[in-house]
Amino acid sequence: MKKNLGAKSWIYPEPVLIIAVYDENNNANAMNVAWGGIADENRISICISPEHKTLKNILVKKAFSISIGDVKNVVACDFVGIVSANDDVDKMKKSGFHFTKAKNVEAPLIDELPFALECKLISYDEKSCCCLGEIVNVCADENILHHVGKIDLIKFEPLIYDPCNHDY
Repeated sequence: MKKNLGAKSWIYPEPVLIIAVYDENNNANAMNVAWGGIADENRISICISPEHKTLKNILVKKAFSISIGDVKNVVACDFVGIVSANDDVDKMKKSGFHFTKAKNVEAPLIDELPFALECKLISYDEKSCCCLGEIVNVCADENILHHVGKIDLIKFEPLIYDPCNHDY
């Protein structure tokens, strides 16, 4: 028998999303976003509150990338979620992440994370904190693909967030 737990913001599995964007000086920044998901065939929705520097950069550049964290990089993925670029100008250097410019949008890709979406900003609603992006490309390192060119979850080892217990 199922037990009613009430209205919760829980969904399983919930991938750890790392948003990366350039600032007005083309310096890369990244943050861990707890809430996000596919909104349509080529759209993704993420929840980012207005005080985040990453959001300010998205609104300026009109583009961003979304990587899914992996088990190998759990420490760096957690770090970019804990430390704010508003408070620490050396955040990205301290994270250990390195960046390469995406081919299809004005946003960085995180070299260490093997899977990413390249996105263009469609809209942002400050009241709901909903940022909607158009997915213009999906890219993946060859070492996480299986023989027919699709993602192999065993090779990928995506990092999953447990919203109920606030753990990875």
